[in-house]
Amino acid sequence: MAVYASGLPIGYAFIMELSFDNHLASPYHSNSQIARILTEDWISKYMYCPRCGNVHIQHFENNRPVADFFCPACHNEYELKSKNGTLGSKINDGAYKTMVQRITSNQNPDFLFMSYSREKMQVQDLVFIPKHFFVPAIIEKRKPLPATARRAGWVGCNILFEKIPIQGRIFIISNGIILDKQDVIDKVNNVQSLEIKNINSRGWLLDVLNCVNRLSGYEFSLSDMYLFEAELQVKYPQNSHIKAKIRQQLQILRDKGFIDFLGNGNYRKRM
Repeated sequence: MAVYASGLPIGYAFIMELSFDNHLASPYHSNSQIARILTEDWISKYMYCPRCGNVHIQHFENNRPVADFFCPACHNEYELKSKNGTLGSKINDGAYKTMVQRITSNQNPDFLFMSYSREKMQVQDLVFIPKHFFVPAIIEKRKPLPATARRAGWVGCNILFEKIPIQGRIFIISNGIILDKQDVIDKVNNVQSLEIKNINSRGWLLDVLNCVNRLSGYEFSLSDMYLFEAELQVKYPQNSHIKAKIRQQLQILRDKGFIDFLGNGNYRKRM
């Protein structure tokens, strides 16, 4: 069944089904195997490239260490993470060290986070996260596996979904509703201006953006932002000029079009 958000033009050519091809699961017995087969098949059949709009993205060969899919038109790469039920605040991922190394390099892929209903065998939510919204602070180290485990000592990680700024959580499907493709691409293009290669500078910008997002209403002041000084000081103990850093990041957000400066230390959110 294809369900679209209101406002799609008549004759819209893009067709996306929510249901999985259940016949593919018949040779498998493991729930994790079945989930991987069905979700990856769905992406191969129905997922377009959120960056360039190409109709399909393609699956890489198996066991590729960095990404699962790529766009044959713009060559962007994607990794898929899927979960039965709601996405929640954390998403289970692989080895902690590998993940941190990946996101601090220039070879990290964009992410697609999918939630699905095992009962209905269909997609519930699909969220695109651009690679430049990943910083070490959103990667949570899990406890090492016990000595009795097959991979004793192995350290996994969780992606802290709730710590990714809302601007970087771009829904393609929300609660079973397929959102307009062009709207998705426009949002992706809009947040591209937030891309910063330097990982420390990226962390500061995203942290301050998260602080802005946490303020109620659309208008706020420097005094409001300074309330986050102690929290940011804990996160950046080597920095002795937190207030100046906050002002600097607000100026960057202003220059990139995410907030407006109203004068006299007052700002307005654009998002």
